[in-house]
Amino acid sequence: MSERKYTSDRKDKRPKKRFSKLLEGDVEINYKNVALLSNFITERKKIAPRRMIGSTSSQQRKISKEIKKARYMALLPYTVDHK
Repeated sequence: MSERKYTSDRKDKRPKKRFSKLLEGDVEINYKNVALLSNFITERKKIAPRRMIGSTSSQQRKISKEIKKARYMALLPYTVDHK
């Protein structure tokens, strides 16, 4: 009888978690810093998910809150301009 070996192939093929280089050091997440916040938005102007950014959950909450403030203050667009 042949035995099957259950190996962790999924773990081996999974890419390593990349941490956000934009949030290293003493970077303050602020709604006025539009250049920094625009890095966390997709080309369709949606807030990018954590797995794409590489941020922690607390950083993601701060980022999304500041993006929403910047949108309300009309510093960032809500959507792509439709034609």
